[in-house]
Amino acid sequence: MLRAGLTGGIACGKSAVAKMLRERKCRVLDADKIAHAVIEPGEPAYEDVVREFGKEILVADGRVDRSKLARLVFADRVRLDRLSQIIHPRVADVLDEEFAELASRKFEGVAVVEAAPLIESNYHKKLDRLIVVWCRPEQQLERLTNSQTGRGMSRAEAEQRIASQMPVEQKRALANDQIDTSGTLDQTREQVEALVARLKQFAAERGRAPGGRR
Repeated sequence: MLRAGLTGGIACGKSAVAKMLRERKCRVLDADKIAHAVIEPGEPAYEDVVREFGKEILVADGRVDRSKLARLVFADRVRLDRLSQIIHPRVADVLDEEFAELASRKFEGVAVVEAAPLIESNYHKKLDRLIVVWCRPEQQLERLTNSQTGRGMSRAEAEQRIASQMPVEQKRALANDQIDTSGTLDQTREQVEALVARLKQFAAERGRAPGGRR
């Protein structure tokens, strides 16, 4: 099994690339979904999040209002760091379990962790390859602020979200592979096709190597 990580800045096209990887038979582990799950009532991070940020972040049924929590943390770097300290270790534990499950089933293909804070959480150090998805900064802003095709944020909110993340250029400097989504979807697909071919080759070589990690 080849363990890869997929990351990139907000609105750079990471989810679209993850979908293309799934379509090409890669196993994609969605760390964002795991992060949402671990703050559900009764789950590992729930009590710590409520204790740290107060009951005002809860909706009537006791679940965390993720939109309200996001507004709190993205406006305050200290709070964002504290949330990361609570959630990242729990997400890492679940990912470790999922990789162990794949290994127990003798999975020999490509498994990809999709996570925005993959590098910030240091989980990329457990992986064999790091893939960074990026686009031009002006496109990133357009995708965040466009109410028709994007997220409809104000420019100030979009800039705040971008600034709260590790700069994409720093992520690119650590990458083994990069996908530029600045062009058309077809151009992105071509890059993904080439990437998958490389990853599958690496996975096959790992499987043949004496004592290769599976």
